[in-house]
Amino acid sequence: MTDVLIAGSGPTGLTLACTLALRGAAVRVIDERSEPHHESRGKGLRPSSVEIFEELGVAGSLTAIGKEEVVLRKYFDGAHVNDTRVSGNGLLMGQWQIEEALRERLAGLGVTVEYGARLAGISQDAAGVRAELADGTVIGARYLAGCDGGRSTTRKLLGIPFEGSTEEEPAMVIGDVRAPGLSRDFWHQWFSSDGSGIMLCPMPGTDTFQLQASPEQDEHGEPVPPSLETFQRLFDRHARIPGIRLTDPTWLSTWRVNVRVVTRMREGRVFLAGDAAHVHPIAGGLGMNTGIDDAAALGRTLAAALTGPGGEEVLDVYEAERLPVATEVVADTARRYERVLAAVRTPGRGIEAGLD
Repeated sequence: MTDVLIAGSGPTGLTLACTLALRGAAVRVIDERSEPHHESRGKGLRPSSVEIFEELGVAGSLTAIGKEEVVLRKYFDGAHVNDTRVSGNGLLMGQWQIEEALRERLAGLGVTVEYGARLAGISQDAAGVRAELADGTVIGARYLAGCDGGRSTTRKLLGIPFEGSTEEEPAMVIGDVRAPGLSRDFWHQWFSSDGSGIMLCPMPGTDTFQLQASPEQDEHGEPVPPSLETFQRLFDRHARIPGIRLTDPTWLSTWRVNVRVVTRMREGRVFLAGDAAHVHPIAGGLGMNTGIDDAAALGRTLAAALTGPGGEEVLDVYEAERLPVATEVVADTARRYERVLAAVRTPGRGIEAGLD
């Protein structure tokens, strides 16, 4: 029987898998996606995450890719306002690069991600968990960890409430594009007096930028779905730099303000971690990093349960440690996001709340 089955192969699930595999646990990782993604998504590793990756033996490869210092170049209504050098916040790099390094480390430990495996049912008893996949396969494990994101199938199958709020309208469009001719020495932040703006952040080790912008609106005031054409119009409107043409979009998405946290992170032998347990505004760069911290804590808890006498006291440690943290992070990032909204309306300021 597998010791721990992990649903989800993002940074949280992969960190947990490496943590347990290094301790000799028998681990399986499943993911409903057909293959790894190649999207920048969460793009900042905080120092606490780097420390965890040092213990896992992946920090060196990430440090070789990531950037420790960034210069925020701010503009207001098209005019350059100032530059702010930011360092000491960890490493800037694409989330796909982080996941790639973790997958390579995990493969070196004898574990590969099983793609195209969608969780469809969960049952458990005193001996372990039975996870049924959509194709009818049943996997037996002593414990199950749901690290399967904000729309977590694990959480839904358990019926654990995900309390909070989600705004219906998207607050941002986001994606990865190339911008030939635009300096890659700066994290460009253009803000306009109407409260909207656009940011282009060069992703280390690539020739792409992560783009974040206020959504374009149609003649009825409705948000326009993201596309290369809408990205270009938003760039032209805010940056006012003729001759820069955005190309090669590899990721197009929208982001909504989503502030939620679970009422509990454990149901018997099943645990939740990362976005499956808490989602919050991007301000502060705490989304992916909080999930990595969850994984490290859950790894310690499960390792103790697998190698020691176990018992409810051991299993209770994870939720007792991480649920208060998740609750505070959700509240803190909501406050930061409100400050960001105020900042973009003020000349000379801008988003300085961290990396995400």
